[in-house]
Amino acid sequence: MLQNLPHINHRRTGRFSSWNTTGRNRDNWVIQPGDTSVLADIQGPAQITHIWMTQQKHYRECLLKITYDNADYPSVLAPLGDFFCLGHGIVNSFQSLLFSASANHNNQFNKGCALNCYAPMPFRERCVVELINQADEPHTQFFYIDYETLEEPLPDTTGYFHAEFRRTNPFGGWGHEIKVNTPESDVVNSGELAWRNNYVILETEGRGHYIGCNLSVTNFQGTWWGEGDDMIWVDGYKWPPDIHGTGSEDYLNQAWQMQDNAFLRNGSSIHESNTNGYQTSYVLHIENPVRFQQEIKVTIEHGHGNHLANEMSSVSYWYADEPCPVADPPPVNQRLPVLRDNQGNWLYDEERKCPGSAVERTDEMEEMKRQWKNKQT
Repeated sequence: MLQNLPHINHRRTGRFSSWNTTGRNRDNWVIQPGDTSVLADIQGPAQITHIWMTQQKHYRECLLKITYDNADYPSVLAPLGDFFCLGHGIVNSFQSLLFSASANHNNQFNKGCALNCYAPMPFRERCVVELINQADEPHTQFFYIDYETLEEPLPDTTGYFHAEFRRTNPFGGWGHEIKVNTPESDVVNSGELAWRNNYVILETEGRGHYIGCNLSVTNFQGTWWGEGDDMIWVDGYKWPPDIHGTGSEDYLNQAWQMQDNAFLRNGSSIHESNTNGYQTSYVLHIENPVRFQQEIKVTIEHGHGNHLANEMSSVSYWYADEPCPVADPPPVNQRLPVLRDNQGNWLYDEERKCPGSAVERTDEMEEMKRQWKNKQT
């Protein structure tokens, strides 16, 4: 990055933005409910170098959509806040290498916040950036989309940036009543059982490299939500997987739970100690991307052996050798955060549920549930 700063080339820099073309100061766009606005339509070869957006709400209701080279499907499709590593519709100031945010009212729902993305997004023919308003009211958006043209066609080794959102509310854990790090939660989770049961962060085909994710948890149980090993399979199933970790916070490059800090490659963009149970963590594999030639499946246990049943959501980031489709986000009601009442109780709104498949139970899991129940009586 820095070594390229002195290099002079023949590229042209451009910007699409929400500036008021009449010369007045109303420098925002208003997107009506159900409408989609094209924020940028760029001819290639070129690459997006920076995205800045600011708004006061609708972090889960609005979807950011990016489509390359006239494909029939987007390669980026995620809720606005989650794309920039802020889950739950909560804003907070943080800094990482690829994403940053700045807010006056931190750790609150639906407040004004500046969002930045510096992930390079090269393309060969065309790139269309859109914002979809799925809220039931108008959405006000300020934005910059900065790009530069390229002098020559992209090399064949250049990948396209991708991002997709996934959510399960609640995760189908087998023993949510069991506290983390107790003997009853320590069950065997290996082989095809883990392949089938783990929370899926990314599953895609093609050739490319995975560069990280953000992971959001709504901590219904209230104890430590981690102890879930990351398991990443490259180019098909085998046991053990190509990459097997030792715990959720370990995969996120921290230890002894998640700390209230944010670094260039990992950290907490939202920390549950500041939000009464909402956490968003991120990890960026800048120097250590996970490369795949045919397919990749990135997963993580939720609680050891997938025993927890908290809300889980994520955005994965990767580069692929050609534009490929991403998972469709759940409908807008099923993306909205789980809230608390005035007494601090979780409001399990049926319309906001987005349940995943129930974890496949083993005899050992059933026995551990019985032991835990007997222990409590």
